Amino acid sequence: MGEQLQGLLTTTDHNRDLAGMTYVYPVLSRRAGGVSVGINLNPNHACNWHCVYCQVPDLVRGKAPPIDRVRLATELEGFLAELADGSFFAAHVPEGARQLRDIAFSGNGEPTSAEDFAEIVACVGDIRNAAGHGAEVPLRLITNGSLMGSDRVIAGVEAIARYGGEVWFKIDGGAEQDVLRINGVARRPEQTLAHLARCAAACPTWIQTCLFAWDGQVPGEDFLAAYVDLLRQAVSLGVSGLLLYGVARQSMQEEAPRVAPVGADWLEAVAARIRNETGLTVSVSP
Repeated sequence: MGEQLQGLLTTTDHNRDLAGMTYVYPVLSRRAGGVSVGINLNPNHACNWHCVYCQVPDLVRGKAPPIDRVRLATELEGFLAELADGSFFAAHVPEGARQLRDIAFSGNGEPTSAEDFAEIVACVGDIRNAAGHGAEVPLRLITNGSLMGSDRVIAGVEAIARYGGEVWFKIDGGAEQDVLRINGVARRPEQTLAHLARCAAACPTWIQTCLFAWDGQVPGEDFLAAYVDLLRQAVSLGVSGLLLYGVARQSMQEEAPRVAPVGADWLEAVAARIRNETGLTVSVSP
């Protein structure tokens, strides 16, 4: 499978098609700190959100299609075997990063929109175990959290917890107007907190936030005050901490000309403010 991939993986290219598989793709992850095996449950490029910084080309509104679990299992079993014999690492991963860090439900849309999400999690977890991996290769769910009101989705989140995994829950703004501008959805802060509470009760959960410049301007005080206030309320829900990161890859959305990276020093200053005002553990990836 890996022979279809040319050259080294980089943190600036997370193309889900590079390895030539439908559901499984490798990336070099800044936040995971090594190779992440992605599980793409949205090969139709459909998502219920439209984030302005999203790197998915031809993104459309929608949900995951029916998943061919047999094909997913075959791809994952084969790729984990290729990692185990070292051939993929030697050919495609820079020295110093040749370690499998996680198996992540991410991809080209919201993964929890798959109808049989819980069953898929169990399938992936069993394959991981059979390949000889355990807690050192956690299952991770990278989600916008919008479907956490569904018992079906929570069953999948609970399954991730049973395999020693965790959730990365997207919160890109605190005020409703900021969420609408960034994520393309109308979502009140109380809705976000209610879904975050359900998620954190079911599985260890980190908040993840992408901060970026918009029309050449870094987020202003009104934005930051509303965002930090939401984080302050989230502390009591038992979240593990915050993953704060900037844009490292080109947006593929029509808003791309308006989106630009922020400076590492500015991002670190925001992280320091959050630590001081909320007490949250904050990890920064510029």
